[in-house]
Amino acid sequence: MKSLLYVILCFCMICGCKSPEPRKPVSRASKSFTTKSLKLNKAIVKKEESYIKEIIDADSTNKYISSADGFWYFYNLENKTDSITPSFGDEVEFNYNLLTLQGDTIYSRVELGERAYTIDKEEIFTGLRQGLKLMKEGETVTFLFPSHQAYGYYGDNDKIGTHVALKSTVTLNKIKPKTE
Repeated sequence: MKSLLYVILCFCMICGCKSPEPRKPVSRASKSFTTKSLKLNKAIVKKEESYIKEIIDADSTNKYISSADGFWYFYNLENKTDSITPSFGDEVEFNYNLLTLQGDTIYSRVELGERAYTIDKEEIFTGLRQGLKLMKEGETVTFLFPSHQAYGYYGDNDKIGTHVALKSTVTLNKIKPKTE
């Protein structure tokens, strides 16, 4: 009898020691939500780009350039003698402002002050990061950034709200090449 109980106890212990099975997720992202979100974002981008193109068409005094990164810009002051633009790891000193596309000031140059930034090593919004790489020392450039190149859906949690396209005039004061 004892041996039968011993066998049954051993059998129960062996059966009870199976490997854990992963649990299935409780909720999954639905394809319809993703599709709706994608359509909404495409509509926002299309609307912003169309408005920016209207601004460009209405401005006959400046020659706008379309960047490969999805924003537009023109030179207020161009440096035609130098050919050096900042690259990864270079430190740049610059001033800039942030305006709505209608020209309302969000942040002035005085508020933002002169900024030192190490190219691609610090956090700064995408459009400005890419725009600085196009500039030479001493240049002043005005950029038109759609919201996905600026602060996007989240804004800056202060003065810039959700999906706000920006206009920014940037002056690149100095480029300090990286030191090895």
